[in-house]
Amino acid sequence: MRFAPVDSAGFLRMSVANLILFEQGVAKVATLAELQSCEAWKRAFQNKCKDHRYYEIVEDTLQGGFQFRYLVLQDESGEVRAVQPVFFVRQNLVEGVPGEIRSIVDLVRKIFPRFLTMRVLMVGCAAGAGDLGVCDEKDEAWAANALQASLRKYARQNGASLIVLKDFPAKSRPVLETFFSNGYARIPSMPMTCLPLQYKDWDEYFRTLSKATRKDLRRKFRKAERAPKIDMQIVNDIAPYIDEAYPLYLAVHERSPLKFEMLTKNYFRAVGQRMAERARFFIWRQLGKIVAFSFCLVCDDAVYDECIGLDYSVALYLHLYFYTLRDIISWALRERLKYYYSNPLNYEPKLHLDCDLVPLDLYVLHTNAFLNPIFGRALKYLGPTRHDPILRRFPNADQL
Repeated sequence: MRFAPVDSAGFLRMSVANLILFEQGVAKVATLAELQSCEAWKRAFQNKCKDHRYYEIVEDTLQGGFQFRYLVLQDESGEVRAVQPVFFVRQNLVEGVPGEIRSIVDLVRKIFPRFLTMRVLMVGCAAGAGDLGVCDEKDEAWAANALQASLRKYARQNGASLIVLKDFPAKSRPVLETFFSNGYARIPSMPMTCLPLQYKDWDEYFRTLSKATRKDLRRKFRKAERAPKIDMQIVNDIAPYIDEAYPLYLAVHERSPLKFEMLTKNYFRAVGQRMAERARFFIWRQLGKIVAFSFCLVCDDAVYDECIGLDYSVALYLHLYFYTLRDIISWALRERLKYYYSNPLNYEPKLHLDCDLVPLDLYVLHTNAFLNPIFGRALKYLGPTRHDPILRRFPNADQL
């Protein structure tokens, strides 16, 4: 096998220690700084809402012990066909697991603090769903095979016990079958949801909801309308308002039963400044005070509702979660967008609003070949969707 030490874009030479050879090429381990001379990086994710700029923002602004790297996948001719973001993190394997299992683990951790926590090599995005970083969509199968051939060696070199492909969409299952057929366990992650926007306006959509849901929402909205007026503003750059808005995000984050990443002020600033054409920040004020905000990304014909912040001194009383949803969906309909996507969790209201599940998968491999079959069987008890009964009530729950 041969490969070019420098690609056609002038990508820098790598030491042998940073090379992982596989049958059809080589994976070069790079840092973000080294990628600045790699033209292929700017083409990776070019058809995705979260393009290469988003991954740069995540590395630049996220905290929490993430060690980011990038696998530059090069074929035998020297062409870079994909650049795949990966990161190392120490992961609590029972995050979000309730009941007896968690109680037993907590007891063991009094003696062994790191019980069921492992150094993990994760493939994908630390703040969002995963995708293959191909420069051309026709190379997805090649890139999946290249990753499958490279990851175990790279994980072992860096002391990682687990490899996890994080939150890859179920539509990628045919391409990612190479992982499933080579020892990886595939388990459902917490899914996103989607509402097709096939309506003229909010009123038309509202009439399609069940009678009980319509009655409940009318009651909630009337309560908000009896309070001092709530005004909405939409901006591309949250920076002028971040000091007031950010504590509202933290308040929602702290209430979440599942916590992986915590977004920072600089994250929100950077998205607004580097991805202004896609960023939309919805801000709601009452008596001049910000009481809610939502961060969305708009791409092609869809809006992606990424996260929300709420002032809990008024949010529950005024039902601000539903109030904000109504405003975002109404705005999306006016903009003639076709889909509203929402991030995982808080499934009860999304069920009643007739959203569909958008399944996401985790592909997991223990780097010890002897332990991997045992670990794969244990994963069914640790899978995050196992402990959310609302998910089973969605019409397309069988797709998880």
